[in-house]
Amino acid sequence: MTTLEAVILGIVQGLTEFLPVSSSGHLVIFQHLFAITESPLTFDVLVHLGTLVAVFIAFWSDIYAILRKPFTKLTYLILVGIIPAGMAGYLLAPLFEKAFESLIVVGLGLIFTGFILKWSEAISHRLLYYKDSNDTRYRDAFFIGLWQALAILPGVSRSGSTIAAGLIVGLERQFAARFSFLLSIPVIMGAAIFELKDLSSSHIFANWLSYIMGFLAAAISGYFAIKVVLRLVNQGNLSIFSYYCWAVAAFALTWVVFFGA
Repeated sequence: MTTLEAVILGIVQGLTEFLPVSSSGHLVIFQHLFAITESPLTFDVLVHLGTLVAVFIAFWSDIYAILRKPFTKLTYLILVGIIPAGMAGYLLAPLFEKAFESLIVVGLGLIFTGFILKWSEAISHRLLYYKDSNDTRYRDAFFIGLWQALAILPGVSRSGSTIAAGLIVGLERQFAARFSFLLSIPVIMGAAIFELKDLSSSHIFANWLSYIMGFLAAAISGYFAIKVVLRLVNQGNLSIFSYYCWAVAAFALTWVVFFGA
């Protein structure tokens, strides 16, 4: 992997991790475009760490408050919300590893992501009452966590799924986005820890400059993407990404027709 490729993939990861368009799906597409044969999971973990830095910077006040007073309802909501993703990652991740090489899976996942973004916005606009963190029930958090677990498949957006699920259960728009981002912290950390064995067997030290540049690109672009999503969610314009997801899905599936999966 060249430094330029690492930077491009880092930017793609940073933007698409938080924009509701599936980071894993875009990485699979870019790996096909650049004919990168390196294991997707190896580089994926490193750029995910970059996006983790972006979340910490953007939501440091929330994180600091949780660290100071960990026994709050928000903390418990996050713990309940990560249960489905934790179980799915531990039990099902090995089964879906091949999916990270399939553009067909990516295309179908992006179609699904576009649909849930449209559907959730339609539901949210009809609601007369919205829940803040105090009104949110633990079953709401678990429901959001179930949708996060779906993002184990490339093409299904983690941020899109969780924000959409939050809107469906009636969360206030800003809290739905905020909870989604806070929920990503243990998931990203868990994925990185789980895949450390792959990093240790990779050529990370031989490609250290490329990996550092990819990490920094993911962190900077990730922070930018968080700010964009917060603004769009507040404006009620999240569903504009549906059309983007469907366009990229059409590209991916067309590529399969002409060049194979």
